[in-house]
Amino acid sequence: MKYVRMPIELESPEQLGYDTIRYNLSESSVADRRLGELNLKLDDILLCYGDHRGAPDLRGLIARTGEGLSADDVLVTAGAAGALFIIATSMLQAGDHIVVVRPNYATNLETPRTIGADMSIVDLTFETGYRLDLEAIEAAIRPETRYVSVTYPHNPTGVMICEDEMKALVALVERKGTCLLFDETYREMTSGPMLPVAASLSDRVISVSSLSKTYGIPGIRIGWLITRDAALMETFLAAREQIGISGSTVDEYIAYVALSQRDEWLAFNNARIASAFAIVKDWIASEPLVEWIEPSGGCVCFPRIVPSADVDLAGFHESLYSRHQAYVGRGSWFEQDDRHFRIGYAWPTEDELRKGLAAISAAIRDNLKG
Repeated sequence: MKYVRMPIELESPEQLGYDTIRYNLSESSVADRRLGELNLKLDDILLCYGDHRGAPDLRGLIARTGEGLSADDVLVTAGAAGALFIIATSMLQAGDHIVVVRPNYATNLETPRTIGADMSIVDLTFETGYRLDLEAIEAAIRPETRYVSVTYPHNPTGVMICEDEMKALVALVERKGTCLLFDETYREMTSGPMLPVAASLSDRVISVSSLSKTYGIPGIRIGWLITRDAALMETFLAAREQIGISGSTVDEYIAYVALSQRDEWLAFNNARIASAFAIVKDWIASEPLVEWIEPSGGCVCFPRIVPSADVDLAGFHESLYSRHQAYVGRGSWFEQDDRHFRIGYAWPTEDELRKGLAAISAAIRDNLKG
C-alpha cells in the first residue's frame, strides 16, 4: 500500500496550528472537554495489556446503545478512523469492488483507493437535497461487490435519512448479498428520532462510531465497530491484534466513565447544538451569497456560495484564513468543489461562531470578481 496524505488532514487546524485560527468553524464535533470534567481517579489503573477486543465493561455499554446487541458484537478501536481502516484492509484486496456514496468521510474513499479497490461512486448532490438514492445504489452494486459505504447523519451535510429509508437500504444489501458499512458517528446528534444502531438490523451491516464527535474527547482515541457476523468479527480482531494488539487501558477506562454519563452529556450537547444551529440558520437567511440544504442531524452543515456569484474561490479560502483568521472545511476535503464548505457549529463559542460567519461573508465579498 502506498499512503498519500489526505487534504482534510494536511489542512486540518491541528496541523496549521490552533493559534493561527481565531474563529475555527472547521471542527466536526462538539467542543473538546478537559480530563478534569470527568472527575476521574486514575491512580489504580494497572498499565497492562488490555482485552484485545476492548474492555468488556466498555463493550457492554456500547452494545446497550442498540437493541439485541452483545459485548461480543463490539470491537474497540483507535477512533472511528481505526475502525474504518480495519474494515477496509480486512475486506478488500486490489481489484475488489465497493460502492461509496459521496460526499463521505475522506477515509472511506482514500483507504480503498490505497488498497487498489475498484470503486463505484454514487454522488449525492445539492440539487437533490443530498437525498439517499437507493435506485442509484442498486444499479451500482455488482454480484462481486464487497460492501456499500454510507454515513448518516451525513458528513459533511448534516442531512438525515429516516428509519424506513435505513431499513430499505439494509434490505437492499441483504437482497444483493453484499454488506453495508454504516458510519454512524453522529447518530446521537439529532433533533428528531434517533436512528437505530445499523448493525442491530442485520448481520450484513457493520456500524462504526466513536466518542470523538458527540462526546468531545478525541484525545483518547476511542472508537468501535459493531457486527453480528462472528466470522467477520474474528477477521477484524485479527487485524486489530496485528495493528496494535490491544487498546490503551487508560483510554478505555476514561471512555467507560464518559459513556456511563451518556444521558447527561447528550442533553448538554443537544442544547448547545440547537442554540448554535439557530445562529447559523439566521445567518444563512440573511446572507444572499450563501445557500444550504438545511441539516437535521450532526453538528455540521455544507453550504455553498451561490452559483450566480462570480467568486475567486482560492482567494476566498486564503483571505478567510489569512486576513480574517477564520477557518472552514474546504469542499475539496470531501472531493467537492471549493464553492462548498463545511461549517462545524458546535465546537466554537457562540461569539466565535457569529464572528466566524461574519468573516465568511466578508471574505466572499473580498473576492467577488468584476
